[in-house]
Amino acid sequence: MKRVLFALVGLTALTGAAAAADLPRPAAAPYYKAPVVAPAYNWTGFYIGINGGGGFGRSTWDTTGGFNTSGGLVGGTVGYNWQAGQAVFGLEGDIDWADINGTTNSACPLGCKTSDNWLSTVRGRLGYAADRFMPFITGGAAFGDIKATTPGFVGADNDKAGWTLGAGLEFALAQNWTAKAEYLYVDLGKFNCGLSCSAFTTDNVSFKTNLIRAGVNYRF
Repeated sequence: MKRVLFALVGLTALTGAAAAADLPRPAAAPYYKAPVVAPAYNWTGFYIGINGGGGFGRSTWDTTGGFNTSGGLVGGTVGYNWQAGQAVFGLEGDIDWADINGTTNSACPLGCKTSDNWLSTVRGRLGYAADRFMPFITGGAAFGDIKATTPGFVGADNDKAGWTLGAGLEFALAQNWTAKAEYLYVDLGKFNCGLSCSAFTTDNVSFKTNLIRAGVNYRF
């Protein structure tokens, strides 16, 4: 009897083991690949570019008072950025061909004209790097050519130094290319053109303008 009982127990154990072997294996846990995170854009380095836009402002003659000036400009840019954390420190220079001018007939029947043929700036920049976006403020020195003319007079052409202040936004299009838009206020001061411009020896001529420009830069 004992032998029969042991045989039944053994058969039951073997049957259970076989049944367990036939059960499907539990599904493996799904494999998740960590997403690839692109490194933040770095603004450090040299760059060159082109820029263009327009200017509008005021010129003042002692004999005529103030009058409006406007026109366009286009030129080249060179600069360097250094990024520390999210702060971007930069130095930028540009020189543009310009055609910004205005004329008045107030107390000047033949027309008193102020024009600017070129503009250049050397500026510091301070930006905030929000990955590929960088708003910035900028300021420094400005240089240009103030020309004052009246029909019948020789006219005067004076290279002047002044100052500029402004702000803008730059955006990284690709690894080496950026685009920007900026506003600059430029004050080139004034000069006395004497009898070259009019019959009044006290004629002081000033030139101030607001520049709105866009540009594209290539970074090295």
